[in-house]
Amino acid sequence: MSRIIKPEDLQRKEKLDAFNRLLTIMDELRANCPWDKKQTMESLRHLTIEETYELSDSILEGDLPEIKKELGDIMLHLVFYAKIADEKKAFNLGDVLHSICDKLVHRHPHIYGDADVEDEEAVKRNWEKLKLKEKGNNSVLGGVPKSLPALVKAMRIQEKARGVGFDWEKKEQVWEKVEEEMREFRNEFNVENDSPINQEQAMSEFGDMLFSLINYARFVNINPEEALERTNRKFIKRFQYLESESFKDGKNISDMSLAEMDKYWEEAKKLK
Repeated sequence: MSRIIKPEDLQRKEKLDAFNRLLTIMDELRANCPWDKKQTMESLRHLTIEETYELSDSILEGDLPEIKKELGDIMLHLVFYAKIADEKKAFNLGDVLHSICDKLVHRHPHIYGDADVEDEEAVKRNWEKLKLKEKGNNSVLGGVPKSLPALVKAMRIQEKARGVGFDWEKKEQVWEKVEEEMREFRNEFNVENDSPINQEQAMSEFGDMLFSLINYARFVNINPEEALERTNRKFIKRFQYLESESFKDGKNISDMSLAEMDKYWEEAKKLK
């Protein structure tokens, strides 16, 4: 009796066929294309970072066709790195995939083992503990990449500290800390005259204030990176409205007063 082929089986085969096609093309490009033959992990690195930011842009814009395109670009880069490593006889793509599969199984003992978890927070705490054991880090924060942007790094530092129980208990406590840091900064550097300030100390206090705000955002389930990027985009949209509409009215933005510019800005705020 022949086995009944389910729709999901066909979809899995189509996905595997597509991935196999990419591997074949990668082999052909690496062997025959002058540009692809020349690339190294180091030369690809900055391009991969750029592609990651492009994916981030498409996600923020909710552009699914663009997300599909950018995911393809990143997938190519991942295959490219594995191909170069294979040439160096360091590891191959199979090693990479088995490695991540083994890690996922090991870090989900509540799925593949006999561990019990109560909720998402318990899963996160268990993940961080297992990660610490695997990497042999002397510090819970040892796994935070040094090159992460500061805002994202602050988020990861706080999440990792929370993973081992070092955290505030209530969001009200965090907000009190925010207010304390704001008062310290205001009292120290909100001078009403032109007296010089200690720039190093001011920078330190401002950093403390930002760190506390990021901490509070975490407690109220706001991603501060996404929140700030939305504000960036909102500002760009409104400023570009100011530029275009004032130009239509025959005005040069460089010659306009702040009051004139504010008129267009208020109009822009009314638009969605």
